[in-house]
Amino acid sequence: MRTIKVNNEATYACAEDDTLLRAGLRAGLGMPYECNAGSCGTCKVELLAGAIDSIRPDAPGLPERDAARNRVLACQARPRADCEIKVRLRPENVPLHRPARFAATLARTRDLTHDMREFTFEAAGGPGFRPGQYALFYLPGLEVPRTYSVSNVDEGRGEWQFIVRRVPGGVGTVTLFDQVKPGTQITLDGPYGMAFLREDSPRDLVCIAGGSGLAPILSVVRGAVRSRPSRRIHVFYGARTPRDICGREELASLPGFGDALTFEVVLSEPDATWSGPTGFVHEAARTFIGERWNEFDYYFAGPPPMVEAVQRMLIDRRVPFPQVHFDRFY
Repeated sequence: MRTIKVNNEATYACAEDDTLLRAGLRAGLGMPYECNAGSCGTCKVELLAGAIDSIRPDAPGLPERDAARNRVLACQARPRADCEIKVRLRPENVPLHRPARFAATLARTRDLTHDMREFTFEAAGGPGFRPGQYALFYLPGLEVPRTYSVSNVDEGRGEWQFIVRRVPGGVGTVTLFDQVKPGTQITLDGPYGMAFLREDSPRDLVCIAGGSGLAPILSVVRGAVRSRPSRRIHVFYGARTPRDICGREELASLPGFGDALTFEVVLSEPDATWSGPTGFVHEAARTFIGERWNEFDYYFAGPPPMVEAVQRMLIDRRVPFPQVHFDRFY
């Protein structure tokens, strides 16, 4: 166990196989982060003393000029000795549920489409989570954890549910789909993520999802319906073809569906049987919003091109940053 000193003030313990970021969050500190995977660079800290090993030395989130200034990615840094770091802590990042590593047993699965499956794990010893957060999966035979979002809400029963798309050639999803059977126990690490539902916001919601990005959006919607049933929620789901559509059954089971809760599917590669909207999902959302950009909170998740398109759209309309919520790990 290593001791990490922060800003010449607080200290926390970090196991040698843990990272500076995750151990700091486990200690209840407001460590800055987004992707937790070395890609975005949000978690950079200055290493003032000590030594670390980088899990991902070529991580794109750390430019050479930052490395030259003794900056490291906290999400990829494992301590080789006691360390001293300098970082701007964020009060809003203090975790409501401190992340932990815990054992979880796969209770059941359910196929949603030809390549997307719902996985339900039971973890009596795990922490709680906020709607829209995610967990790291330590899968058998794989050294690097995989990241998946919860699709349910925390009801105190230790149930964690995920929707995952099988990626052709993807080692993580192939392992999860083919090797993790009901009754199998794995290690989860979580919860993480800043795109969780802001339950106290007075605004209605616009939620945009593509592919398995449906998972955190379902979690957010389920949480929003539970916390304030009067809130209006508008969900837009982008898929390629009719066989890729999912989510309607889950949303239709919630109170207010068809009234306070709406669901619109947009296909980018429709066939002759499709009579609904076509094109890009963010364009359908833009048409719906019209000029009411500041009236909503926005939650979105999905493939990087979709996420980038939604970001650009919201930036161009000058939507206040606190009303925009997404995670970057996809």
